[in-house]
Amino acid sequence: MELFFEVLNYTMSAIMVGVACAWVFLINSMRKSFTQTPYLDRFDAKKHLNPKVSVIVPARNEEKFIRRCLESLASQDYKDYEIIIVNDCSEDRTGEIIAELAEKHVNIVPVTARPKPDGWMGKNWACMEGFRKASGKLLLFTDADTRYSQGVISLAVSHMSSLGLDALSVIPRMNLMDWWTKITMPMISTFLHTWFSATKVNDPTKKTGYFFGSFFIIKKNTYQQVGMHEGVRHEIIEDGVLGKKVKEGGHKLRMVRGEHLIEAVWARDRNSLWNALKRLMVPLYLQNGKEAVGIFVAVLFLLFMPFPLLAYSIVTMHGGISVLALFATSLAASILIHIGGTIEAKLGLSLRYVHAAFAPIGGLVVVLGFLSGLLQAKSDESVTWRGRKYTMKDHARNSISV
Repeated sequence: MELFFEVLNYTMSAIMVGVACAWVFLINSMRKSFTQTPYLDRFDAKKHLNPKVSVIVPARNEEKFIRRCLESLASQDYKDYEIIIVNDCSEDRTGEIIAELAEKHVNIVPVTARPKPDGWMGKNWACMEGFRKASGKLLLFTDADTRYSQGVISLAVSHMSSLGLDALSVIPRMNLMDWWTKITMPMISTFLHTWFSATKVNDPTKKTGYFFGSFFIIKKNTYQQVGMHEGVRHEIIEDGVLGKKVKEGGHKLRMVRGEHLIEAVWARDRNSLWNALKRLMVPLYLQNGKEAVGIFVAVLFLLFMPFPLLAYSIVTMHGGISVLALFATSLAASILIHIGGTIEAKLGLSLRYVHAAFAPIGGLVVVLGFLSGLLQAKSDESVTWRGRKYTMKDHARNSISV
């Protein structure tokens, strides 16, 4: 038995060395992302035309957010634009608020979505319903819980035109509304700087393409060439897949920072946070079950296991050299997790240090959410999103690679 624990301790120590090295890589990727990602309002402006912009806003049960979203859009300083707001079978006061604001602002075009056909995700269907009413040469897709500074559309059009882009996506500031989301998001966001970082998206030699669903503007002909939302009708993470298709199609795509200009909501409470975590894992499992399980195990060790292993090594400190090795390596990994979470919390999410201090709990929430997604991936009701339950196992998948 003693030999077993010796082998186990050394094995876990070796894994902790790998975890620590992975976090050094992640932190370096975060550094590059924060320092090298361009800003929406910092570019060499050139003289350009100002084509009509169609802002397409899908909305389902958004009574808490839709007013501030539409009012911030209606007050933009761009001259030629329309706001197509799609009421996607809302069961609250969303429709009433849309009708009220449409009477007040002439550039708000209310659309009532037809019932969602089988095989479509709700948001994707609503976006297509909005597109059918759009008359602009540029299409700006955004979420109904997003809020904008006054000159955002003007900056986006100028940025696109000056750099000859086909599509532009803006990283917003995340409005984190509850404690659980505030301690969890620093753990999730650290991976974005590696997998879907702007430094990769903006590099034409890299295959990485990605859109933030809260704000991406795209030429109408480019959108049609990549298949529109109809081409990703079954996708849960449709914005990421659309960005991937734009990049793979040889179109010029750029991602920029706009945290000081745009505010979005990722999760609104514990329930939506839980469903959002499952929503990330389900399509990965349906695309490749073994790979998804491997990703889950990697996330388990990257975000959580160093902490219980550190506690175990402290309790058994007199167990010999193998325990000391485990203590040193798990301590190093735990410190690096806290450093990475703190950097993301302060620079990426504008949170307090105390939220990063809860990294062990935040990491555990991510792990349990991913596990729940794996366990439910083959069930008849794998994902609940915006009040709808989706059966995912019958859908075709071409999800983004993680």
